[in-house]
Amino acid sequence: MAWNEPGGDKRDPWGGRGGSEGPPDLDEVVRKLRDKVNRFMGGRGGAGSGTGSGRGNPFSVSLIGIVLLVTWALSGIYIIEPAERGVVLRLGAYNDLTGPGPHWYPRFIDTVEKVNVDELRTISHRARMLTKDENIIQVELAVQYRVKDARDYLFQTRDPDYTLQEATESALREVIGGISMDEFLSGGRGAIVAQTDTLIQTILDRYKTGLLLTSVNLQDPQPPEEVQGAFEDAIKAQEDEVRFKNQAEAYARDIVPKARGDAKRLREQAGAYRDQVVARAEGETSRFLQTLKEYKKAPEVTRKRLYLETMETVLANTSKVLMQVEGGNNLMYIPLDKLMETPSGYNLPPSGGPQVRGGPAGETQQAPRRRTSNREGGTR
Repeated sequence: MAWNEPGGDKRDPWGGRGGSEGPPDLDEVVRKLRDKVNRFMGGRGGAGSGTGSGRGNPFSVSLIGIVLLVTWALSGIYIIEPAERGVVLRLGAYNDLTGPGPHWYPRFIDTVEKVNVDELRTISHRARMLTKDENIIQVELAVQYRVKDARDYLFQTRDPDYTLQEATESALREVIGGISMDEFLSGGRGAIVAQTDTLIQTILDRYKTGLLLTSVNLQDPQPPEEVQGAFEDAIKAQEDEVRFKNQAEAYARDIVPKARGDAKRLREQAGAYRDQVVARAEGETSRFLQTLKEYKKAPEVTRKRLYLETMETVLANTSKVLMQVEGGNNLMYIPLDKLMETPSGYNLPPSGGPQVRGGPAGETQQAPRRRTSNREGGTR
């Protein structure tokens, strides 16, 4: 027979209690839990039914307040790293900017936003652009930047990084659209980078983004695939032009100093020749004037001296043949061709004929004078 049927066993098989016992009293459970909490907090718990909870100890309440206050104060301590800046907000509005080191702020009143101002960030932009002469090129620009002003970075612009990307594209299109393809390929990329850097920084300062550009790098331009071959040919032609110019400049630097040296040498030789001719002419003039002075004093002696000096000069440079007629034959054979070949010295023919002194610098030996008759019958 079932336990809950009339006449059966009234015991609960699960609870182990008799049928006279009901479920646990919830009020009693809550009361016991309340008493335990009061005892833990230092109060006095109620003992009997129908009594209220005990009052808390004032000392315990003050201690709890002090602990909560200390915990709140300690929770407001924060540390700013050397590469960071702290932006303090009071009730959502900007209040202060803190540097590296430990700081404190009242929690639930102020909040702190940390911004890394030394971190280098990079963005790149790649797109096809139209040059001034309506040529299409593919340009890639890489920009490195960092935060310059943490306050402006957080509050002046909604998304500073996106603003920088848009400013980079706008500035690059403006610069590329103002130059031709030849300018771009013939070494104008340095000027393009400088102009783009200046223009981007101007836009960022105008919008107060708090960003500062550190470097702008322009990658090698690439033409569209349809004109890749023609583009490479144009680059090779420009490289050949630069190479030929360098060779011509090297040749000019080699030949011009030589020509200047030859010109200077010829001028110096001409000056030396001029000085020599002038000095020689002045010497001849001086000698002539001195001779004229002596001639006026003794004309005969001077005339004879001049004659002898002239003959000495003339005969010193010619071959001479001296003949001694006395004691010789009336017919003599003089081998003049052999005598002319003799460089120096005397040649005495076997017939006892002439004596010869050859050579341009040979000494002259005078032959004995011939005795001839004249009309007066005298001899000379």
